Amino acid sequence: MVRLRTIMKDNPIHRILVFMWLLLPVIVCGQDIQVGAECTDEYFPLIKGKRVAVMSNHTGMVGSEHLVDMLRREGFNLTAIFSPEHGFRGNAEAGAHISDTVDKKTGVAVYSLYGSKNAKPDKQKMLLFDVLIVDIQDVGLRFYTYYITMMRLMDACAEYRKPVIVLDRPNPNGCYVDGPLLDMKHKSGVGGLPIPIVHGMTLGELALMVNGEKWLPEGRVCALSVIKCRNYTRNSLYRLPVAPSPNLPNMKSVYLYPSICLFEGTQASLGRGTSFPFQVYGHPDMRDCSFSFTPQSLPAAKNPPLLGKLCHGVDLRSLPDREIIDKGVDLSHIIDAYQKMNIGKQFFTAFFEKLVGVDYVKTMIMEGKTAEEIKAVWQDDVEKFKEQRRPYLLYE
Repeated sequence: MVRLRTIMKDNPIHRILVFMWLLLPVIVCGQDIQVGAECTDEYFPLIKGKRVAVMSNHTGMVGSEHLVDMLRREGFNLTAIFSPEHGFRGNAEAGAHISDTVDKKTGVAVYSLYGSKNAKPDKQKMLLFDVLIVDIQDVGLRFYTYYITMMRLMDACAEYRKPVIVLDRPNPNGCYVDGPLLDMKHKSGVGGLPIPIVHGMTLGELALMVNGEKWLPEGRVCALSVIKCRNYTRNSLYRLPVAPSPNLPNMKSVYLYPSICLFEGTQASLGRGTSFPFQVYGHPDMRDCSFSFTPQSLPAAKNPPLLGKLCHGVDLRSLPDREIIDKGVDLSHIIDAYQKMNIGKQFFTAFFEKLVGVDYVKTMIMEGKTAEEIKAVWQDDVEKFKEQRRPYLLYE
């Protein structure tokens, strides 16, 4: 990285060439990758003549058309839609209660699966369909809740003998694996499996692993088909065509999310209530900071932490994407805020362990350990997980 920076600094032509080289995988992948939903020749025969339910949200696009609209246009019998956190149209803020409703465009009933009361569809809803299609854009993190909703549906389908078809999509954080594995004593709505923070798998691969490792309740297994993406590899830098949720508005936020989301378990703000969530951090009591921001009430964050308070902090928007990816789960930002606020264990909330998944990270931060020292503790677990997941990988 030092050598690359030297070349770019010393020679403008080299700078342009290197930039084009870094961008090339993004351009090529953007043209060549076909998501599972586009591979209609593979899954249309599986749903022909059947009542079809879909788990999706606003990211379930097939070109310029939503999967639900495309299925209706093609004459399939769509009988139910299941929606995750943020709702079917993807405009609800994080954690917001979402009621069952009817999709205005198609007239199909939409059933919310986010929240404890709607965690799993009841018998009445399960009898509405013969086959379930899952098509949703994930970002590859343990605390991103879409996979948990998928698992609940897989479990219900296993009980009622309904086949599940996952239309796979690339993982924008799929080129690496990092972070501590969840200690299942911290299992929650933001952590449902003993996997690292960044697991490096697509939803289709993760669904195969859930089945193969018998991670559903009582070891149940559902009838599962995965329609693979075409021309996708784990080295593909896939830029999302649609923002996956209201507070992940761009790729910078998606790349920083594995590290910055941990601020949800602290007293500091990560920029909810601004136009750059998950790209900054700060607090009114942080010292020696040249950057500041004030969280406001916005549609995507109506009552954000530290609402209306001037927060002093750090702006991460200028960090190069490749540098963010190469660092993986980077605890240096949490450590920086912890030290600058200087309030000891009060810096953390009870939610921190649910997000990070283990006890030792907070303890080591309070002991003054560096980000590198803490990362070294989970490396063996990461390598073991890579071997454990190997049988379920679909892409090179």
